[in-house]
Amino acid sequence: MTPNYLAKQDFEPQRDEHAAAVPVVRRAFREPSYNAALGISAEVQDTMKSQILTTGLLAAGASALEKRACTATAEWPGFANVKHAFVFGDSYSQTGTILGGLELHNASLLYTYNLAYGGATVDANLVKPYADTVLTLKDQVQTLFSNAYAAKTAPAWTGSDSVFAFWIGVNDIGNSYWNGADATSALNTKIVDVYQGLARELYEAGARNFVWLTTPPVDRTPMLLAENADAQKLCKDDVADFNGRVNAMAKNVTTWEGANSWVVDANGVFNGVLDNVAKFDSTKGYKNTTGYCDAYKDGTTAQDTLIDSCTYPVNEYFWLNTLHPTYPIHDAVAETVASALEAGPNVC
Repeated sequence: MTPNYLAKQDFEPQRDEHAAAVPVVRRAFREPSYNAALGISAEVQDTMKSQILTTGLLAAGASALEKRACTATAEWPGFANVKHAFVFGDSYSQTGTILGGLELHNASLLYTYNLAYGGATVDANLVKPYADTVLTLKDQVQTLFSNAYAAKTAPAWTGSDSVFAFWIGVNDIGNSYWNGADATSALNTKIVDVYQGLARELYEAGARNFVWLTTPPVDRTPMLLAENADAQKLCKDDVADFNGRVNAMAKNVTTWEGANSWVVDANGVFNGVLDNVAKFDSTKGYKNTTGYCDAYKDGTTAQDTLIDSCTYPVNEYFWLNTLHPTYPIHDAVAETVASALEAGPNVC
């Protein structure tokens, strides 16, 4: 089959009759099973495992990440010696967006086991995904990982040759931000408590090296740009609150014996490029950072497809549709992840 290079998305508008602060159009985020970075359909990677052989790590100088390494525990072998990567999250990380994009930046042979699921929230009991069939982060850890990988037999991974990467929060925020700061702050406390508890379950199964990506600026997506300024502020504040709690969680994890922790500021990478597309070589070709072309919204058959009804090729738009970005920004995030891993743990 021909791979679909960019994420497909379908939204289901709903009017929220109980929005507390401002009149906001409530939307159930509906995410697909496509890789927004590389465009490989879930069917192509239905084993959730890819063998990656790459040529080398790009220079760290272009990274937006603050360079401050902490003293690693004995469980960190150095990036070049990592053999296994387990990835959890939503459509931003499904079928390899975090470490699939990182294929261009690996230092060695790396096996990736992608358990992310489009539309995922952390826990359906706290924020329901758009469909009951969506596998939440809790499902990814307690069902997918537990059943397939916890035994450490196939593959024979260890805590000291593996990383566990997480990129989630878009749907938790997108399906709750309109409730207002007090409500979302209380909700985020519960969500991140579950998030940390799931990380602890992975730790008990042997995980030692944890990489957390912050939630991108949902408030700057075309979906939120179509709302009023009050709605955008609610969303922006919710993102900031959520990410603050992720940072605190990452710090807490360092108190676990042998654990190493990284926070990769994906939010900062997105904002940096939205403010200045030349921030990364991979993103300097962007010409539109606020809108998208409707003809591309369901994906394209090539990374640089140009359709007559669109002003630019698909890869010159930052946004593919109302929520998902195109691949160049994912490559910038991957470069930032690689730089962080090369430098060593940055939370201590």
